[in-house]
Amino acid sequence: MDLEKSKLLYSCSIPVRWGDMDAYGHVNNAMYMRYLEEARVQLLDNMNVELDPNGLAPVVIDIGCSFIRPVVYPDQLRIDCYISDPGRSSFMTYYKVFSQHDDKAIVSQGHAKVVWIDHRTEKSVPLPDAVRALFD
Repeated sequence: MDLEKSKLLYSCSIPVRWGDMDAYGHVNNAMYMRYLEEARVQLLDNMNVELDPNGLAPVVIDIGCSFIRPVVYPDQLRIDCYISDPGRSSFMTYYKVFSQHDDKAIVSQGHAKVVWIDHRTEKSVPLPDAVRALFD
């Protein structure tokens, strides 16, 4: 993640639940996709983006996560959400995940490419002006 090109736009807090753990006694890797999804939905809400499944709305076309340190229950995660690389119809989101137990150490990092589409035609459309303005 190139933070020089990225803009921190939103942070949220998500509790780790007992059921998020796996047989190894730490949060299961698959749960991080859920955490990033929740952070992304909150980020988009903070950006005043309506998730309209019948109109013009964002979809994720690429996602990834790196696992740096294990997290165990009980804990609270802080997810910092960054935006960057606006294109005609897309932009990148980047995520840094921190544990409440050590809020200076990153426990994971993720990314997702978000593309605006017209759900009726299933074709990409230009980013809304209000979204594009957030990159300035």
